[in-house]
Amino acid sequence: MRILFIGDVIGRPGRDVLAAELPQLRRALKLDFVIINGENLAGGFGVTRVVANEMFALEVDVITTGNHWLDQREILTFIDHDDRILRPRNYPQGTPGKGAGLYETRSGARVLVVNAMGRVFMDALDDPFAAVEGELAACPLGEGADAIVVDMHAEATSEKMAMGQFCDGRASLVVGTHQHIPTADAQILPGGTAYQTDAGACADYDSVIGMEKFEPIQRFTKKMSTGRFSPAKGPATLCGVFVATNAKGLAARIEPVRVGGRLKQTVPEI
Repeated sequence: MRILFIGDVIGRPGRDVLAAELPQLRRALKLDFVIINGENLAGGFGVTRVVANEMFALEVDVITTGNHWLDQREILTFIDHDDRILRPRNYPQGTPGKGAGLYETRSGARVLVVNAMGRVFMDALDDPFAAVEGELAACPLGEGADAIVVDMHAEATSEKMAMGQFCDGRASLVVGTHQHIPTADAQILPGGTAYQTDAGACADYDSVIGMEKFEPIQRFTKKMSTGRFSPAKGPATLCGVFVATNAKGLAARIEPVRVGGRLKQTVPEI
């Protein structure tokens, strides 16, 4: 199976580069399944029905999120009714939406997607490791699912790496989101799980993690807030991770993907 995981899509520039590049990536990489992290889809904060539908029209299969999933309160009107949109699994019981889903590709293969959120330097949520363990136990790789992808939305690289090792041999891919910077550690762990600490973002990289530069610099240098963060409006780079799995559902290949914008371009050869 060929899976593309795309990092945090930030506002209109992120959606535009996705619209421009994803159709040809789907053809060139012969993709079976596409996942995006969409917690920044709507103006850099949260998800609306309109922007979610834009993504589904591009044949995105699943939208994961993170700590900004509730920034657009509108999501509460549809997250319980659309299982293609996930919020972190380790939110307290009773929180609207769900944190994992089992999906079917066009060829009939089953893909389990789990969305978890870290606790180091972030909100005090339930244990993400216990939450992921519960999903892996309920739907084991090779039995309940033909591929398993875990989006670990976290601030601390150590917590992301720990999740990768925790899932090694039991998931096809563990990939980090939230930091918006693509890391250079794409690898297949000893047990066969593909791993990258952060997938990066779909954003203008002439920015501060995808946001216009003035306001973040103002806050760092003068400890003053003069307005809201807003997505940088220049040409965006699509950043993601490509994984091909073997017959057991483990990773046979992992490679970073970067197209468009100002970062160095890289697309796997098929």
